[in-house]
Amino acid sequence: MPRFLRAIAILAAALWMTAPAAAQDMLDMVDLKSEAFTKAEMSRADIEAGLAKLKTGEKLDLTAKALNGLDLSGMDLRRTVLQSARLMMVNLKGANLEGVNLDSAWSLNSDLTGVNLKGASMFGTQLVGSKLDGADLTGARVAGDFSKASMTNVKLDGADLSADEKNQSMGLMRGTFRSTNLEGASFKGANLKRALLEFASLKDADLTGVQLMESEIAGADLTGANVSGADFSGADVNSAKIGAMKNADGAKNLDQAKNLDKAYR
Repeated sequence: MPRFLRAIAILAAALWMTAPAAAQDMLDMVDLKSEAFTKAEMSRADIEAGLAKLKTGEKLDLTAKALNGLDLSGMDLRRTVLQSARLMMVNLKGANLEGVNLDSAWSLNSDLTGVNLKGASMFGTQLVGSKLDGADLTGARVAGDFSKASMTNVKLDGADLSADEKNQSMGLMRGTFRSTNLEGASFKGANLKRALLEFASLKDADLTGVQLMESEIAGADLTGANVSGADFSGADVNSAKIGAMKNADGAKNLDQAKNLDKAYR
């Protein structure tokens, strides 16, 4: 593993072990203006050429590659491995990344509008401030940071955004959506156990059958959200707007939510 990636991994571990919220500080402690996060060591043409040479069953290994600032819009990248890749400010609009490994990849302030991420692995992935409007993450494993991202009408049906309970060598890894715009998003049947959605906008979102146990949704706006069958056991709803949720009478264990008396009803 390159030295800078090893340093990032060590830093991430320390921050995640300290407290979940402290992981946000990682962005302030990494030099995002360095060449590692601003330059590209390959071009779109290089990637296209590499894909064209692949034999049946082979994948193009782009692990830890610097692909910052590239225009990869509309590309079929299903046969790539992008683990730990740096994709800062990349244009991936309309790209096909179905089933791709994006674990520990960095893609802040990027455009992933309408991207296909069905079944993708996004463990420890950094997508803070990126645009994923209309993206499809059906069945994906999402334990990365999507704080302040725009994810309107995103599809997360059957996705696993829950905390990793078994492997916590890097602390509590989970889907993090602090202050994220998730208006109109579909989470049908998704696992959000212990996920972090503080101050997220979930207006008109479909949370049908979602597992929200012990999730942190303090300050979130659930106006118009369909919560039929959603399980709120132990979820922290402090200052959350839950008064205008749809099918609230069909929600599970809402009375067992934390700070229910402090929610806006």
